Amino acid sequence: MAEVVYMPKLSDTMTEGVVAEWTKKVGDKVKSGEVLAEIETDKATMEFESFFDGTLLHIGVEKGQAAPVNSILAIIGNEGEDISALISGAAPKVETVAETTKTSVDAVVEAPKTESAPAPSSVAPVKNPAPAPILSNGERVFASPLAKKLAEEKGIDIHAVAGTGESGRIIKRDVDHYVPYNAPIQNISSIPSGQESYHDETVSQMRKTIARRLAESKFTAPHFYLTLEIDMDSAIASRNAMNKLDGVKVSFNDMVVKAVAMALAKHPNVNSSWLGDVIRRNQHVHIGVAVAVEDGLLVPVVRFANTKGLSQIGSEVKEYAQKAKDKKLQPSDWEGNTFTISNLGMFGIEEFTAIINPPDSCILAVGGIKQVPVVKNGQVVPGNIMKVTLSCDHRVVDGATGASFLQTFKGYMENPVTMLV
Repeated sequence: MAEVVYMPKLSDTMTEGVVAEWTKKVGDKVKSGEVLAEIETDKATMEFESFFDGTLLHIGVEKGQAAPVNSILAIIGNEGEDISALISGAAPKVETVAETTKTSVDAVVEAPKTESAPAPSSVAPVKNPAPAPILSNGERVFASPLAKKLAEEKGIDIHAVAGTGESGRIIKRDVDHYVPYNAPIQNISSIPSGQESYHDETVSQMRKTIARRLAESKFTAPHFYLTLEIDMDSAIASRNAMNKLDGVKVSFNDMVVKAVAMALAKHPNVNSSWLGDVIRRNQHVHIGVAVAVEDGLLVPVVRFANTKGLSQIGSEVKEYAQKAKDKKLQPSDWEGNTFTISNLGMFGIEEFTAIINPPDSCILAVGGIKQVPVVKNGQVVPGNIMKVTLSCDHRVVDGATGASFLQTFKGYMENPVTMLV
């Protein structure tokens, strides 16, 4: 009997998926556990494994096309079987949908990001680094099956392709963008003066979701902003002292996360969410830390941050940042935030405002530390100042509430020893 494979829901915010690549074609034999397709979600591109044995009888979503969650992705059954009734729009079976959704944990493994093919452009892709020598000792070349197949079809020596995947793994986009080392290339500087040139880049599912969620936040939550300067002299001295200890490496961002978490424990009205008919006052503190990745922004969550030490917070944030860049974050890593921090200080940004990350009612934008003249004890002396801006949802947080939270946060940052007691 033919079985319908539905577009799975691979993340909590996913409403549709894009088929980045089919690894099987109609008529191919399929075994349970084999990769059937690569699905681009709003978070990453993932290899989707079949959980049926049989023949691929129908493809419901062509490569590059988007389809809503629970729409027909494919049909697998016996060769020659009549599937016209299923194609005509048979309603999804509850058990099949549940089984499909289950694959987000049991039958889906993350795959390197498959990039949509760019529109024609007069600007050539960047040339690959010098080709790696062919290994004569029989050592395995690390490449995805799809990359190997594509390289074979294009007549490309897989040994000559530089890998950009995890640990140098060769993935599909490396083969797509491969240019022989000695091939002439064109870059922007070589385009004749006065000649217009551009290329249209397909919007990824992640970028679509970022656009939708932040637009909803900006235009539905009445934002207001509170900016505060913090004297960082004591924080700098404390950090230097802590980092002299063996095995300890604390960043200013770790101190910010800890100070925010402790301040939230004292100001539960800020650690809240607008849910329409109710305001949820969270009694736990889960801090979302914004991490920039190639296709946009992910926000992994440090859970119960107010109960953790600076070193533990630092280790978790580093681990999450690496997992985000490697596209290995799981839904449990980015769900459940009660407050979010966005730090651009490492890029030299002194001050900015951030859009609230739903369902939070506030987000803290952290700028860089800048040495400026300050007045202390009636004297103008060098000082180190960091500016932070709190974006608040006025439906939940009033001005005085937000200001009180910032004062508590400022107290922790200007006297870091109080975070250790």
